[in-house]
Amino acid sequence: MPETPKTYLRQHRAMGREIQIAIDCAVPEALAAFWSEVLDYRIADPPAGFSTWLEFSSAVAAEPGEQWSRLVDPDGHGPALLFHRVPEGKVVKNRVHLDIRLAPGVAVAERRPLVDAEAARLCELGGTHVRTDQDETDYYAVMQDPEGNEFCVG
Repeated sequence: MPETPKTYLRQHRAMGREIQIAIDCAVPEALAAFWSEVLDYRIADPPAGFSTWLEFSSAVAAEPGEQWSRLVDPDGHGPALLFHRVPEGKVVKNRVHLDIRLAPGVAVAERRPLVDAEAARLCELGGTHVRTDQDETDYYAVMQDPEGNEFCVG
């Protein structure tokens, strides 16, 4: 019986499947630069044989104007983010968003100044602070990136 992908993963990997988060956008380079600051990620090297992501995109894009930029976790633990230029703009609220956890396990009272400072820093980089929410177990800022994609910092 041939090995299934699920069986292969169980036998050959210590964790679940590797993922990449793809984000549709208007300006991949600019959005990648913003998110590299949010996540402490770095711009990935372009594929072999290309000096930049723009050069790669121009060479292999299926549609005119299609373009990519990619971020990776410098420590190799977190998922990669792929920013993909699309012709249409964002119209409605995201169906999926990222929650950036600044200090997991830290009490709400101690985390509050960290969240407030990070929200202010991200606004200086082009993000938008939508609101701040608090309950008995959490404190977080609802934010938008420069293209209006929602995310939370808590």
